[in-house]
Amino acid sequence: MINNPFELAQYVGTLLSRKKLKLVTIESCTGGSLAKQITDVPGASEWFDCGLITYSNESKTKLAGVPDELIRQQGAVSQKVALAMAKGAINVTGSDIALSTTGIAGPNGGSLEKPVGTVCFGFATQTGIFSTDKRLFAGNRTEIREQSVLYSLQCLCNYLETGHF
Repeated sequence: MINNPFELAQYVGTLLSRKKLKLVTIESCTGGSLAKQITDVPGASEWFDCGLITYSNESKTKLAGVPDELIRQQGAVSQKVALAMAKGAINVTGSDIALSTTGIAGPNGGSLEKPVGTVCFGFATQTGIFSTDKRLFAGNRTEIREQSVLYSLQCLCNYLETGHF
């Protein structure tokens, strides 16, 4: 598995291009770093549609249609909200694949139930394949975000190679 985010983004781009698929990202805790990593690849406009940064709960609801009630019940950092974000991004953009990130990058905001480093991921496709995952990353704010971006790209790569997130 490729562990360099730029090389991984390049490879993901090659796979998306071959399959003629468009990607959308919808980010919270990563604050646009996933979209930046992707758009650092020359020619990304061929396979990358757009990136949404839905940092506040209100923006998750307004831009991606995440039900406010779901956020209140589960918390913004949950697999159900991550999936709703990914599905909402597909609905809003019409892209083929969506990746979402929502988490607690720190240094504040953690709890016993959801400590700093908790990140939830959502994956959705136009063809109805949905998946979520939750990880606990160690490190400072920057390191947690970097690990989240790398993990997102690795999951996307796995899906494009195998059909499974």
